Amino acid sequence: MADDEPTRAARLLDAQAKAEQLFTEIEKRGLVAPGEGERAVRDRVRDLANELFGTTRHWHKRIVRSGPNTLKPYRENPPDRVIGADDIVFADFGPIFEEYEADFGRTFVLGDDLVKHRLRDDLPKVFETGRRFFEADPDITGARLYAEVERLAKEAGWELGGWHAGHLVGEFPHEKIDGADTEFYIAPANDTPLRRTDKAGRHCHWILEIHLVDREHGLGGFYEELLTL
Repeated sequence: MADDEPTRAARLLDAQAKAEQLFTEIEKRGLVAPGEGERAVRDRVRDLANELFGTTRHWHKRIVRSGPNTLKPYRENPPDRVIGADDIVFADFGPIFEEYEADFGRTFVLGDDLVKHRLRDDLPKVFETGRRFFEADPDITGARLYAEVERLAKEAGWELGGWHAGHLVGEFPHEKIDGADTEFYIAPANDTPLRRTDKAGRHCHWILEIHLVDREHGLGGFYEELLTL
């Protein structure tokens, strides 16, 4: 039997809270460190999720990217890179907790580079302003929210790094998102309201995904979490 809407919301929030705990531990344990390869860090985060929560499944590929690799959008698979002493690194993980998906991304800066620190600090600001814009418009579409996030990025001096700014999230596996169905994304081609029900009559819940890039300096940053709860 499917969970009712209050239970679904509570379980999605619980999944995100666990993902946030995971990322707190990543920082506390110093897993993102100079001299470490991206894949090695990625695997240590996977093992940490298992250690903390018994999590063995992730609904999308696990990502740790550093330096110029942070410019690459999700679908690309750049070669493994060793993290430098004055680097920018982001992690994007989609762990499954009790059959509910989390999707969580954060950016880490090593060293004192002011551009990298400004980028990291701007990510949550763009996210929160985008969230407020979503909350203020009950009929907002994916296209309208994407356009606002793109505007906010430019206003802060950055570009968006991907073709979308978020997607559906829910019980595993949620509706297939393969790029062919734009209504599953916060994207320019999605003219459907984000506040709607899916084919099973359940409320749609969304992840807001902020990938900011600075092509002049060859770096990017990433921040994502639940938009709708």
